[in-house]
Amino acid sequence: MLTLDGLRLTQGGFSLTADWTLPKGARLALIGPSGAGKSTLLAGIAGFLAPLHGRVTWDGTDLTGVPPGKRPVAMLFQDGNLLPHLTLAQNVGLGLRPDLRLTSDDRETVSSALARVGLAGLDARRPAALSGGQQSRAALARVLVMRRPILLLDEPFAALGPALRAEMLDLVSAVLGETGATLLMVTHEPEDAARITDLISVVASGRAERPVPTQEALDNPGPELGAYLGR
Repeated sequence: MLTLDGLRLTQGGFSLTADWTLPKGARLALIGPSGAGKSTLLAGIAGFLAPLHGRVTWDGTDLTGVPPGKRPVAMLFQDGNLLPHLTLAQNVGLGLRPDLRLTSDDRETVSSALARVGLAGLDARRPAALSGGQQSRAALARVLVMRRPILLLDEPFAALGPALRAEMLDLVSAVLGETGATLLMVTHEPEDAARITDLISVVASGRAERPVPTQEALDNPGPELGAYLGR
């Protein structure tokens, strides 16, 4: 399980606290106003931001001091983080070997991941030759080959239209069903949370609240979530 043990993260004059546990395989939406600290929380879990107090643990192992690349975490950023000078296969291959010295087995793994996300046969394309949806699929394929037990989504599909965003969320849900990974997803859209998550943590007023069931939270929002939803 993922535990945020008395966690306090700071950036400049901003501070965020969280103190809760997320079971293995859970799917959590982080929802709240812009600037409330949702991405800050993901950065702390991923190891890009050291805590001022507290710690992040996974299955009882303290991740303090563990660099991002060594953590049991894969993260999808808002821009997908595809390198424009590399082919699609090379971009996905970075998830296996940062030096891109791929073995024949590695290349087979990359091809399988591309096929899984609907990009079979596009290995040699560069990101500029792909649509926005295809770029999102390529970024997801890279996460697939990493095979990490925690998946963090920092609004990677925010720039997509509603139908395509729903399609990508459904693909993420299918992948989670296959891998059993634990999901933490930043979103501003309650319908996205309802679509693929079972828990919500409201992030507001410097605090990431304890997770509660998604539908329960949306049907009967507390003051912070109610204010965000305009109810």
